[in-house]
Amino acid sequence: MKHIITYFLASAFLLTIFLMPSCSKESVPYDTPFIHINFENKSVIDVLSNRKDTVNYMVYLSSQLLFEPVDVQYEIKLGDGLQEGRDFVLLNKTNTLTFPQGIFERPIRIAWKDIPVDPAKDNRLTISLISNSKNFILGFPGPDQLQKQLVITKK
Repeated sequence: MKHIITYFLASAFLLTIFLMPSCSKESVPYDTPFIHINFENKSVIDVLSNRKDTVNYMVYLSSQLLFEPVDVQYEIKLGDGLQEGRDFVLLNKTNTLTFPQGIFERPIRIAWKDIPVDPAKDNRLTISLISNSKNFILGFPGPDQLQKQLVITKK
């Protein structure tokens, strides 16, 4: 019986020794900064053609507090069924968003117009993140680059 107790205690001691390094407070957390875009946590959305309001499509900076601003460039691609000025108005003056210190979200503002669309045409507006001043990952980290772009279809 003494051998069983000794074996059990020795096993518990060795297990504790091997597991202690994994509990170290000195481990570095996974913290890769990245920038992404979505609307209500979706990357593909629809808007009705009779919509006539202004919508903020948010671009998010996921990082620790930075002490220098981050500039993010984006582009907007239109399908052959949409036209700026007729179907919508882009209210941002430039294709660059600046994230100052302590700001982690910036809007791309689009004013939708109440204009019917031709369902036979491509009525998509795609907002794509194309670069940034800190070389942070665009979209979620990983090979799929989820939320690197937002696709909006006017129906």
